[in-house]
Amino acid sequence: MNYLIQQAAVLGDTVQDVLIVDGKIAQIGSIEATENVQVINAKNLVLLPGLVDTHTHLREPGREDAETVETGSQAAALGGYTAVHAMANSTPVADNAGVVEQVYELGRQAGWVDVRPVGAVTVGLAGKQLSEIGAMADSRAAVKMFSDDGICVWDPLLMRRALEYVKAFDGVIAQHAQEPRLTEGAQMNEGEVSSILGMPGWPAVAEESIIARDVLLAEHVGARLHICHVSTAGSVEIIRWAKARGINVTAEATPHHLLLTDEKVRTYDPVYKVNPPLRREADVQALRAGLADGTIDVIGTDHAPHPSESKDCEWGAAAMGMTGLETALSIVQHTLVDTGLLSWADVARITSTVPAQIGRVADQGRPIAVGEPANLTLVDPAATWTVDPSVMATKGRNSPFAGMQLPGSVRATFLHGHATVLDSKLASPRPVHA
Repeated sequence: MNYLIQQAAVLGDTVQDVLIVDGKIAQIGSIEATENVQVINAKNLVLLPGLVDTHTHLREPGREDAETVETGSQAAALGGYTAVHAMANSTPVADNAGVVEQVYELGRQAGWVDVRPVGAVTVGLAGKQLSEIGAMADSRAAVKMFSDDGICVWDPLLMRRALEYVKAFDGVIAQHAQEPRLTEGAQMNEGEVSSILGMPGWPAVAEESIIARDVLLAEHVGARLHICHVSTAGSVEIIRWAKARGINVTAEATPHHLLLTDEKVRTYDPVYKVNPPLRREADVQALRAGLADGTIDVIGTDHAPHPSESKDCEWGAAAMGMTGLETALSIVQHTLVDTGLLSWADVARITSTVPAQIGRVADQGRPIAVGEPANLTLVDPAATWTVDPSVMATKGRNSPFAGMQLPGSVRATFLHGHATVLDSKLASPRPVHA
């Protein structure tokens, strides 16, 4: 199917028509409809390159009760994503070529988004020996990103060796920055609220100390380092310093850390239990400022679905994590665009262009230009909707935004020119002339 997207605001700016033919952008400008195209009325909609997530948990293989590649990638498409990086903490762990190729193939079969497996840094995420990094890089999945996410690579020697290894093929280590000795038994952010509630606190320095160590290791080795889910103002400052020094480090912030604070924990609702924990309002504002000035490079959803029984329990027994794929773009609009911090062109940069560059996904995050792959997302910025986890595509019902009214709605998502999501109200049954 070929498509003619009419009157879209490209990157929120110039209103143009965009013709998609055989999976590529064939023409941009004022275009007359013909009989062999599906016309899409995109008036008042923003056209973005398809979103790319650097941090998604698809759970398969092994935890299909929480999510599958099929359900997770469908949720991603509904959220405007055309590519996701699937984290390695499945069961079995994605620490060898066989598992990453399985995840890659499941993504191809599902067809909702491009699924890019992330390989584990260490065998079984145990932090004791390096995984089969080279074999995963050479596999059909062509893995470029490696992470033990959920667990910190705490051993500095092992981290150095991992950075040295991936440098050989332009890979990247994505670090979950959490000093384990400083967070034993921790349940929430260490601060005023944790003191009042009597919960063991998770100090900001547990994150910041690992980031400080690892940017120096990356500088020493000359390798690429990516910091997952940055959550503190101090972390932003360390990354800002590292970039000023010329260190090859990138960083991501999650949507939930851009909006929610540790005040939510006063409810004792485990839906707000997450790793790293929700922080203070000052940290939220620092993350927003970091995205605005480029210190933080991208949005990573850290989409972490759990079966209901893992959240419908007392706080101490609850699993950590929140869903995020279907709400991410709305949170970005709410916290960054509607506040005037970012333009829609900036949104394209932090949700698509740079994430694709970090993961070395060649045909994603591309400019909206003639000859480029048609991986695109249409957004209605004037729409509002109320978050209802029960009707989401993800198996996880653990959205911290349940019941919240959010701005912006994805109306269409195109993957390699194929409409994986298309609002029926936009599509005309036969050609309509501009």
